[in-house]
Amino acid sequence: MTEQRRPLVLVTGVGRPNAIGTGIVRRLGADGFDVAFADLEPDPGFHEALAAEVEAAGGRALGFTADLSDAEGPADLVGRVAELLGPIQALVASHAYSVDSGLLDTGLEAFDRHFAVNTRGSWLLIRAFAEQFPAEAAGRGRIVALTSDHTAHNLPYGASKGALDRIVIAAAVELAHLGITANLINPGPIDTGWMTPDLAEALAAETALGRLGTPRDTADLVSFLLSASGGWINGQLLHSNGGFHLPV
Repeated sequence: MTEQRRPLVLVTGVGRPNAIGTGIVRRLGADGFDVAFADLEPDPGFHEALAAEVEAAGGRALGFTADLSDAEGPADLVGRVAELLGPIQALVASHAYSVDSGLLDTGLEAFDRHFAVNTRGSWLLIRAFAEQFPAEAAGRGRIVALTSDHTAHNLPYGASKGALDRIVIAAAVELAHLGITANLINPGPIDTGWMTPDLAEALAAETALGRLGTPRDTADLVSFLLSASGGWINGQLLHSNGGFHLPV
């Protein structure tokens, strides 16, 4: 009797213990997925430790390094994952490059790097994923990308994420014949180590539920979208943010 393998998901932006992508890996490993995960420069030893967590839950797991700003990087990553672990059924794009700057102080190099990583890298990653998508997984294919509505004083990041939104919505239409859905999650403010205490307090006060989001909050929604129950949701930008910036 042939042993049935778990479905394989690739998660990007997984380089530190408190990253959103890390929370997603942990949740999906517990959900019964095999997990490949990647980052440009992961913390030393972190990928090995995270893989051990997933394996302890009964799945296969493997960490990769990848430069998604390189035009060949996304296809190379997908190829290495498929070669070592098999065909990828789901893609979660949690990676991002972000350096605060505005209209007047953004340099050309910084602007181009934001788009290379957040926009072009994500497009090429989605394309490579679709090209290797196994026909037998039709109806269970999933793409989920993390986005943001930052604009003022974070111009290149916000603009590159806005372009990502359009790419993912296009994928929802253009990849539907393969049995792949594509959605976006805006997780709102989540402190993964970048907030000062004053900023964290201010942002929590602007959230209806009175607290900041956690990586687990985002992972819970990713888990649903990747499940059979989430299969009718397609081409949506979902705000999973506890009511951030709701009028009060």
